[in-house]
Amino acid sequence: MREAPPSGHIRSDCGAVRLCLVFCLLGTTVACQSESPEEPAVKVLTQAQLMDPATCQGCHPKHFEEWSGSMHAYASIDPVFLAMNQRAQRQTGGDIGDFCVKCHAPVAVALGLTEDGLNLESVPDYAQGVTCFACHSVDGISQLHNNGLVLATDGVLRGGIKDPVENPAHASAYSPHLDREALHPSSDLCGSCHDIVNGHGVHLERTYAEWNASLYAKEDPAGQQSCGQCHTRGRDDVAAEYPGVPIRRVHNHQMVGVDVALTDFPQKAQQRARIQRELSFSLASLLCVRSTDGMNDIEVALENIGVGHSWPSGATFDRRAWVELVAYDESGQVIFESGVVGDDEPLRELDDPQLWELGSRGFDADGRPTNDFWDIVRLESEVLPAPTAFSMLDPDYTDIHRRKFYRFAGAVPAAVSLRVLIRPLGLDVLDELIHEGDLDPAYRALIPTFELGFTQVEWFAEDGDECVPVGHQDFYDTGRDQRGTP
Repeated sequence: MREAPPSGHIRSDCGAVRLCLVFCLLGTTVACQSESPEEPAVKVLTQAQLMDPATCQGCHPKHFEEWSGSMHAYASIDPVFLAMNQRAQRQTGGDIGDFCVKCHAPVAVALGLTEDGLNLESVPDYAQGVTCFACHSVDGISQLHNNGLVLATDGVLRGGIKDPVENPAHASAYSPHLDREALHPSSDLCGSCHDIVNGHGVHLERTYAEWNASLYAKEDPAGQQSCGQCHTRGRDDVAAEYPGVPIRRVHNHQMVGVDVALTDFPQKAQQRARIQRELSFSLASLLCVRSTDGMNDIEVALENIGVGHSWPSGATFDRRAWVELVAYDESGQVIFESGVVGDDEPLRELDDPQLWELGSRGFDADGRPTNDFWDIVRLESEVLPAPTAFSMLDPDYTDIHRRKFYRFAGAVPAAVSLRVLIRPLGLDVLDELIHEGDLDPAYRALIPTFELGFTQVEWFAEDGDECVPVGHQDFYDTGRDQRGTP
């Protein structure tokens, strides 16, 4: 049972809203109707009720359903987040404060329900996670990192519709921050929590900054694409189930990235399927095999052509992404391999000098590797950047191809297979949390390994081709068919 805000019972109020809508249509005088034509209609929902996503469900059931299975809804109940925050509070003696929770449960922080996130299990449901109110009440942005969102308390819910339908539930207003067609204002809203700078001034997460440096952030209509145009793909539907609301272009509230729900949570299977679909169209690859005088050279090239920021992105020091390459002789025996990792094996425990890992590594003040974001004073990163221009003649053009050469002696390969894999969180990261008692060991086995479909390439010597690419046209044609339009 969801706990409602202190001011009322949300379930009965939702019913009151629906009843009120009917009475207003019939011309019956009820609380939602003004006493004279000159006075604005009295709105049924209180500020406290507007803060509860369950209230929104009454008129926005599809949006609520999508959001309820999203990582935004999951943000403050994720056991890994809770474990990391607990570890951070303990190791910093509480100095970390609301650094984590102000992005993972912004309404709870704004209401003073938590100061450090250690009591989130007792925080009412309406203030858990990144709620409807946390985004739709944004009235300004004070900084583009560490949650610089300014929330209004005027009872007005903002959205991307420029002519919202008057309704008795709440006041509505257009905001470019919620309009995914408004390139920079809407992306600024996302970037406020998806760029993170720690107390040492280290830019730990740079998803917004990466997008802002790409061609997608330019004003050129041929390339521009906001965060919302990728992560909240649109459909033609009503924005609210209320008489008189026209069909519009509305956006999806699932907002998938790469992180997954580990506990029992709505739409887990759909969430993972959508993540897999998006990841499959992230990168393109090239595989070349050459053999001369007993020495074999395998070239692997990767290109980020389907992501509006670097890949991987976000907390790259916690993610584990890598290239798996296997060469076989004529009998099918493995003669070379790199990046072959067991399902329960941490990537960074692999004894593999030729491993190609994508992501970043953090180092503390003594130069020691660390996954503890509060101790990181330096990051070393190897990621696949987003494109900066369409043409090599453009002054902003940079080469985004990344290559690695694998060399080994011995038999000439008869076949070679290639693919790129990613785990949202490294098993070594979880092992640290488990070792200190912050995380239940049962969650370790639930971390998935995703394969990026368009990086999967097989080369066969019998075909006589030196290189096997996944071409751009194949990528775009298949992507258009399977992903749909924004």
